[in-house]
Amino acid sequence: MHTVSSRPRRRRLLPLGLVAALAFALFQTPVATAAGPLISQNKPATASSTENAAFPATAAVDGNTGTRWSSAFADPQSIQIDLGAQAAVDQVVLNWETAYGKAFSIEMSENGSSWNQIYSTATGTGGVQTLAVTGAGRYVRLTLTQRATQWGYSLWEFQVFGVLGTGGPDPGPTGLLSYNKPATASSFQDDGACPGCVATKATDLDPATRWATSATTGWVDPGWITVDLGATATINKVVLQWDPAYAVSYEIQVSDDNNNWRRIYNTTTGKGFKETLTVSGTGRYVRMYGTKRSNGYGYSLWEFQVYGTGGAPTQPPAPPPAPNFTRLAWSDEFNGPANSTPDSSKWTPETGSGVNNELEYYTNNQNARMDGTGNLVIQVRREPTPGSACPVDPVSGSGTCQYTSGRINTYGKYDFTYGRVEARIKVSSTQGLWPAFWMLGSNFFATRTPWPNCGEIDIMEHVGRELNRVYSTLHAPGYFGAGGFGQPLDLGQRVDAAFHTFAVEWDASHMTFFVDGNGFFTVDRTQLELTKGPWVYDHNHFIILNNAIGGDFPGPPGAGTVLPQNMVIDYVRVFR
Repeated sequence: MHTVSSRPRRRRLLPLGLVAALAFALFQTPVATAAGPLISQNKPATASSTENAAFPATAAVDGNTGTRWSSAFADPQSIQIDLGAQAAVDQVVLNWETAYGKAFSIEMSENGSSWNQIYSTATGTGGVQTLAVTGAGRYVRLTLTQRATQWGYSLWEFQVFGVLGTGGPDPGPTGLLSYNKPATASSFQDDGACPGCVATKATDLDPATRWATSATTGWVDPGWITVDLGATATINKVVLQWDPAYAVSYEIQVSDDNNNWRRIYNTTTGKGFKETLTVSGTGRYVRMYGTKRSNGYGYSLWEFQVYGTGGAPTQPPAPPPAPNFTRLAWSDEFNGPANSTPDSSKWTPETGSGVNNELEYYTNNQNARMDGTGNLVIQVRREPTPGSACPVDPVSGSGTCQYTSGRINTYGKYDFTYGRVEARIKVSSTQGLWPAFWMLGSNFFATRTPWPNCGEIDIMEHVGRELNRVYSTLHAPGYFGAGGFGQPLDLGQRVDAAFHTFAVEWDASHMTFFVDGNGFFTVDRTQLELTKGPWVYDHNHFIILNNAIGGDFPGPPGAGTVLPQNMVIDYVRVFR
């Protein structure tokens, strides 16, 4: 439960008559004939961001030139189409709104992770651009790096032409060779800031564990990490997922004996975050050899992955299955009798003082009860808890917790990976209130993985000082707390005026957040890894409902705070 920065002000809407005239003109624009048929229409589409719920990514593939996708007002952005099967692509048509891209590239991928560029330009013209391309894959992505206007990017239509069921897999790596292989390094960190950050943490396929050079001896150049593939291999790709302590200058080297090294890649302009390197070399040992650090710290990698053929690879765990967003897998309709507590087979109450400098004491379901009409009510009330300790309450001046509330979770009773998670909620709202519907990685409890490494998915947060707004936010290493990656949504009315349905659709490549069925914020995994930090959400999470007061995000209660306040939940449902 954390905040994010406000978005830039949205641009003014065009007068309705002008919109209609433009739409009519756009309908008259002929579409150039491609060698293959249109294969992108009504296919799943996701984007790095949306300006608001009126302009979703799906509007760019719906065949309607009167609807459009529009992004946030920042660089870079992307929009991606899943064609549903392998395809040979020969043409892309971009039908731009006024806010067009000056610099952009078109890429294709077999798996939504490894990409091949099939077109790029730094002199985009806007209007209707018909681009002859040659590419193969299932996924097509438009990556936008320079805007032509002060606004974001906006497309009436993003059309892909070609033939489905053709064009084999993208050239590139045939297998991951480095998973759980022995690794050594110039040094490693093992202290309170990074306990047990040894070299093998970079080859474990866990994006929330990392290798780092020693804080006492390793903040020097050079610094290196080596993986032993177990046998000679032909290497064609290396993936580096950097912590902020990254290498500006480094080499990728191979060796037959872990002593004599051959360089197969080098750069002096490393950018950090996720770097996917096309290489060509043969050897048993592969080394990242850093020669210039990005800052005053050392070198640190969340992941060091080597791909190719040969070696002695260990089969990595099978990925979680893709979700079905329409099959109900779990729910609680809260249909218990009045004053009954949440179903103990589904929910566990968390008790004690809150975190994030909150001021409540969470009770053992004294503040979480059914109302007898199909709802769960989580109530915040002014009620001192003798013997407890909270930050000093500005109203009473006491360090004893002056408020009680409820917080319940599904850990150990329902933990899951991927799906559509939704709840119908009428939030509470007054000065200092902070109701939330969110998820936390189950490894937070199961293996004591610390926050934010475990991953946090905030489906809905509301703070009483912003009456019309809700927030959806992700927290992980590299983006957490006030720097979490998220987006607010202004509902145009008080959030507590009515029930609203809050949801997220989550799979291996993206998350899209919804309010009342309207998607308003999409997180694309590839863009996240390239610009923010690791994606740490491919494992079980559990659901949390709570109604906090005070804390870092909403600020303290005061003279304007009205209590008690009820957060009312009609249902929680998971579709998988």
